Amino acid sequence: MEAWVRPLARVLLALLGLILWGAAAALVFGGAFVILTYKNYKSFFWDCFLVVPGWLAIASAFLLLPTGALALCISTRNSRYQQGTFMYLLVVLLCLEASSAVLAHVYSDRMSSELNRTMGHLFHQDNGTYSHHPGSRAVDILQRQLQCCGVHNYTDWAEAAASQPVRTGNICAPESCCKETYSDCTGDLRQSEQLFQEGCLRKLGYRLQFVMGYLFWCCVVVGCLEMLAAVSNGILMKQRPFQDFRILDSATFS
Repeated sequence: MEAWVRPLARVLLALLGLILWGAAAALVFGGAFVILTYKNYKSFFWDCFLVVPGWLAIASAFLLLPTGALALCISTRNSRYQQGTFMYLLVVLLCLEASSAVLAHVYSDRMSSELNRTMGHLFHQDNGTYSHHPGSRAVDILQRQLQCCGVHNYTDWAEAAASQPVRTGNICAPESCCKETYSDCTGDLRQSEQLFQEGCLRKLGYRLQFVMGYLFWCCVVVGCLEMLAAVSNGILMKQRPFQDFRILDSATFS
């Protein structure tokens, strides 16, 4: 059995070294996606620590590059220094990825429940006109990029207008609610066919769930691959034990 275990561990470790390089690219993509999502829609996320899972994933990705290189080197020749360093990097990577996965899961659940409150607050500040309030600009950017209108749907703007103490003219939504195919759209709610029908809460919540879910499963899969690499490296280390040390008798040197 031992005759084929060692060659199998070498081949598996070399293969995992290449896979870890590909996993680094996946983690960079997931981490950057989380950071960009927060940067683009930070007005709707009150917790600035939402980007922490993304930065942890990017840090893990950079550490995966030397880890994959060590896996390839160990598969060709045994070096105690390389094997020990490889094991140390795997432990650090597992800690980083476990932290990123846990935070992604926690923030995914918590931020989804808070989006309704924060989004409703910002949409209430925007009375349908192009004001210079930062919340109004954030609402316009959100509606254009996600092609949505209102919190739940475009009728939210009618409810917002009804709550205003002074009402003049027709009830209109911001022009950011208009579909691009209608160049003459003014946001008039009576012409609902010219407006985006879906609400922004659902679309932004879905994007957040997708981003955090992608990062969570990336960390889980990469962690499992690293465990397999640690087992393969352990087999190679077992096949070549450390040299036995003996205490020399002082009489030998006398």
